[in-house]
Amino acid sequence: MKKIILILSLLIMTVFYTSCADKFDVTQFDYAYDNTSNIGDTVYIQQFPIWEGFNKPQDMIVGRETFLYIADTENDRVVMMNIAGEFLGAIEIKKPVAIAQDYRLNLIVCAEFDTTINGSPLKLGAVYKINLVDAGHQIGSANITRILPKSSFDYNKPNRKYTGVAVFSDNSFYVSRTGPENNNPIDPDNVILIFRKKTLTDGTKRDTLVGALPSFQPVGTGLMSAYNISSLTTFNNSSRDFIMTLTGDNSFKTQWLRYVETQDFTGYQSRLSAFSSDLMIVNKFMQPEDVALDNVGNIFVADAGKDSVFKFSTFGDELTSFGGSEIFDSPHAVAYYDKTLYVLDTNNDRILRFILSTEID
Repeated sequence: MKKIILILSLLIMTVFYTSCADKFDVTQFDYAYDNTSNIGDTVYIQQFPIWEGFNKPQDMIVGRETFLYIADTENDRVVMMNIAGEFLGAIEIKKPVAIAQDYRLNLIVCAEFDTTINGSPLKLGAVYKINLVDAGHQIGSANITRILPKSSFDYNKPNRKYTGVAVFSDNSFYVSRTGPENNNPIDPDNVILIFRKKTLTDGTKRDTLVGALPSFQPVGTGLMSAYNISSLTTFNNSSRDFIMTLTGDNSFKTQWLRYVETQDFTGYQSRLSAFSSDLMIVNKFMQPEDVALDNVGNIFVADAGKDSVFKFSTFGDELTSFGGSEIFDSPHAVAYYDKTLYVLDTNNDRILRFILSTEID
């Protein structure tokens, strides 16, 4: 009798989930480009409705106050939504491509800046800070401060772009910069910039560029390279670790960098081995654009080139990856909150949401 009740219960649950949401069995997609994927039997259940109304958005985060922020790139704005999908406001910023939030709830945005030099229009990469607290989280009326470009020297580098930003628990943050000029050993374009709060003589504090991370090569295709960084992601703890994604010809396109401080060495080293980690398989990714972490440290990677989202454990083992052109077209960002995976489906101008079947009560 118990066996019959169990079978009936399973049948009822199957009908219920089939009627409420589409199910994506990750085993149905052809991973011809990679035969090493440990796909398993996990199912991603899509949630509805689909959130639309964007124009080639390139980044997305769930903020610390659990609002959703989207870099709506071709609409020249940053959008604020709640996790129920309700539009809460937007602020105009030229071509935003990367967003992070500090622990004072300010947004830091990599974007562009238009100006005129000697009567000629000039387009520059830029970094902005948006003060949400002083505006009562009314993003449309929030104050915007431009952090970069700052000096006349910056105006002479129009090909420099800022592609990623990641904040640490002390509110210092890193910004990745890319560009074609990398022969200068002192100031190459491809670097990771360090910003910290500095107290000025009048007592006010300002985000100040204090240098670039050492030991990262501006060119090259191996580990510890700053060549074509597309995103930076930190952990929600006090560590200085971060994960970066890289595009172009890099062999290791997603790297977890561990901060090490010993008597003999202080700096960053690769956290995972290239010989024992699925995440570090050479040419595993085609065009990774973003990383998100769930509550237990699993790593989600959005690969715009493979139209897929990959999931890895904290040891770099591949878990439940899924995708294909049937679902995504150039996904550029992922975010995770309350058992829900948010995917920014860039070329389809929308946000898709999924829940793992293993996380359904």
